[in-house]
Amino acid sequence: MVTVSGRHRMRSHLRGAGAAAVATALVAVVAGSWFGYRQLAGPNCSGRIELSVATAPEIAPAVRAAADQWVSDGAAVGGTCIAVNVSSSEPVEVAAAVASKHGATLAGVGQASGTAVTPDVWVPDSSTWLVRLKSGGASAFAPTNGASIARSPVVVALPEPVASRIGWPDKELRWSDLLTQVTASKPLRAGIVEPTQDAAGLSGLLSLTAAASSTGEAGSPKAQEAMVGALRALATNRSSLRQDLLARFPRSSDPTAIANGLGAAALSEEDVIAYNSTKPPIRLAALYLEPAPIPLDYPFAVLPGIEPTKASAARVLFEVLRTPGFKDRLASQALRAPDGNWGQGFQAPTGAPSPANGGASQVPPSGQGGAADLDPGAISTATTTWSVATQSGRMLCVIDVSGSMKKPVATANGASREQVTVAAASQGLGLFDDSWSIGLWTFSTNLQGSQDWSELVGIKPLSSNRGSLQRGLASIKPSNGNTGLYDTVLAAYQKVQQDWEPGKVNSIVLFTDGKNEDDDGISQKALLDRLNKLKDDEQPVQVIIIGIGTEVNRAELESITKVTGGGAFVTTDPSKIGEIFLRAIALRPPAPR
Repeated sequence: MVTVSGRHRMRSHLRGAGAAAVATALVAVVAGSWFGYRQLAGPNCSGRIELSVATAPEIAPAVRAAADQWVSDGAAVGGTCIAVNVSSSEPVEVAAAVASKHGATLAGVGQASGTAVTPDVWVPDSSTWLVRLKSGGASAFAPTNGASIARSPVVVALPEPVASRIGWPDKELRWSDLLTQVTASKPLRAGIVEPTQDAAGLSGLLSLTAAASSTGEAGSPKAQEAMVGALRALATNRSSLRQDLLARFPRSSDPTAIANGLGAAALSEEDVIAYNSTKPPIRLAALYLEPAPIPLDYPFAVLPGIEPTKASAARVLFEVLRTPGFKDRLASQALRAPDGNWGQGFQAPTGAPSPANGGASQVPPSGQGGAADLDPGAISTATTTWSVATQSGRMLCVIDVSGSMKKPVATANGASREQVTVAAASQGLGLFDDSWSIGLWTFSTNLQGSQDWSELVGIKPLSSNRGSLQRGLASIKPSNGNTGLYDTVLAAYQKVQQDWEPGKVNSIVLFTDGKNEDDDGISQKALLDRLNKLKDDEQPVQVIIIGIGTEVNRAELESITKVTGGGAFVTTDPSKIGEIFLRAIALRPPAPR
């Protein structure tokens, strides 16, 4: 029988085999051991507090059983009884709630549901969630602890007949081999759970894009072409629900069913074990590709701002979840201990590595790792690049050509601000598929008579417009004018709104290196008043402004984007425009959860 958890993963009813956790106490923790709790705590308590713990669905049964045992043995801290409420919560849902609370922006995550509440302790499936929140702008988000309590390697799951054809289980396979398979003329049908919403999908995406980048010099057209090809191959069979993706694997041994079914997907080892335990017609093989992808590491994150008594209780609960007995509880859920070893009852897939047999690359023996070992820049680039390359939109790109754009950029080998801006826009153009509609304007002051802007290319589908845009970008040169920001923003907004297209994100992306300097144009107050009147919630136009250098006024830019929706991004180093551009494009209006 197949059951579906809160993450919509397919799960089997695996029988629990964990030993009961020993009761604990804070006094004993301070002393370095918590085993003397039952002798220290009496049956009476002076009060009662409830510690709320939100965990990824697959580990929730193990955490709940250990916590229940602790509570039944008389959990207390400083004379106060502890109750523990363990909830099965989608990591993406908790991440959305935490992001909303701390003012962070996570590409592809969307808004928190109205009922979402941040817990005292969060055990997501991966430390990548903690890294994304921090790098997404949650400067006050600093959970204590964060050490791993479990582990599940990320694998590539293939139907066993398909895996056998490419050498499993005898041949050592690499991510470059998978890249060759999914981008071939007769490609392997690969799929993915949305990597902006799923940690295993993100881990697989990072590994596959790294393999694509190695096909040429970093940032070269060849490397970008390989990366975009891999992203679009995955996007063809992407799913927002893991249950839906798993259902696409062949459900019959008929050769036609195998040929037409899903051929590969990045999943966790636990997913493969749970899927195969349902005795499907075609079992899944778990391929442990090299270089090893980021595993799911289940950090125990005590969120900031909780009261001291709860923080003390959380420290003791963490110790409970690091006992040998908890390893057996994890095994009953097809999960490993943090060091990569497993408890009694764990059914390892064929070819599964372990520290005992030399598979330390997949499961670091230290069991530490966590957020400190992850690269925030690589994660941010992967999520934003995915969002850009796999979404569809309608965009007007507006580039400043005022005289100050002639200034050289010290960090770009002396190239001018104009040149690095055009280069970033040109490189970004390669990520958009033909379903996008894009136009190109430039602006300064009095660029066409008294008009501050000039249309180089109208907004049309890239299927017929890509060459015109490339030629338009190549033709851009700085003028001798000033920055006619306000008149240009108003005209661009009216233009995009005029031909608003349903089913797409309609947006303006404007690059500028200065403040409004058009004394003869519209005032800031008049601009904001006009935008407020033009704004239509049924037909939103998102305005994204990328400020370059030290002369921009962030408050001026944000006054515009607060009215229109979108965002203002400012970089004092113009050579960073490329990565800022990707982040900006990925900032699409999220649907409410």
